[in-house]
Amino acid sequence: MSEDWLLIAFDSTQQALRAEMLLEYADIDIDTCPTPKSITAGCALSIQFPHERLEDVKAIIRDESVEIRGIYFKTGDGYATINE
Repeated sequence: MSEDWLLIAFDSTQQALRAEMLLEYADIDIDTCPTPKSITAGCALSIQFPHERLEDVKAIIRDESVEIRGIYFKTGDGYATINE
């Protein structure tokens, strides 16, 4: 994952696939990837996206009621959540 990209983790595959479709439709550059082991989530799929699109992604998640575990950024020793 690029240092300036963020990651969304999910508790269900259905929500991950729904978010993937919505973000692609909004023309946001995303990459679907395995959820890192250091993030506890109920779904093995996560979505990476550029940091500069954070506000767009948050708006889509909110407006479309997508259920997520959290939005994370990479740290030196793992991942930390973005404070909403």
